[in-house]
Amino acid sequence: MTEKTAKAILIATRNKGKAGEFAALFGALGYEVRTLLDYPELPDIVEDQDTFLGNALKKAREIAQRLGIPVLADDSGLEAEALGGEPGVYSARYAGEPTDDAANNAKLLRELAKRMEAAPLAEDGGPLVYGAARFISVLVLYDPQDGTWIHAEGTCPGYLLAEGRGTSGFGYDPLFYLPAYGKTLAEMTMDEKNRVSHRAAALAKLAELLKRD
Repeated sequence: MTEKTAKAILIATRNKGKAGEFAALFGALGYEVRTLLDYPELPDIVEDQDTFLGNALKKAREIAQRLGIPVLADDSGLEAEALGGEPGVYSARYAGEPTDDAANNAKLLRELAKRMEAAPLAEDGGPLVYGAARFISVLVLYDPQDGTWIHAEGTCPGYLLAEGRGTSGFGYDPLFYLPAYGKTLAEMTMDEKNRVSHRAAALAKLAELLKRD
């Protein structure tokens, strides 16, 4: 990658929540961020792989080959311990198509209620939770000039609340509680979330790989 193209990053997403997070994260690293919102003519890439890495690589490669520029793709999701890792790679479309955050959250709570009863997080009180969970994010940066790619994975452990809290963020953020902060991701500011999120962890690892390049 040349110095010129290294300062411009195309993020393969139309999700405004993700776009905002990446803009803040990459902006802090000195990159100009573009997303698929800047390319409305491009078709959606079907996420039909059975792993986060597979989906991220497919998106990055196909879009990079179409545009002829390096592309960063993210695939991420929620893994609930009580559900054996569901919804996993199906997180965005857990309740079906078209994707809908409220419907996904409602289905998640229904499935959790079938498996277990919500209980206080701590013996001395605390919010009612359905057990442990984690967010996972896999980033793939693909360069179409030589077909090379690098990837990084980040996670964010927490607990799933029995009732949502907060209005910021997107996806399952209102249900995802971090005891160390006493907040859900949806109750955090963008700066707070970008310090602890799975995407922030993956990006930190990717940044280290880029420094070595």
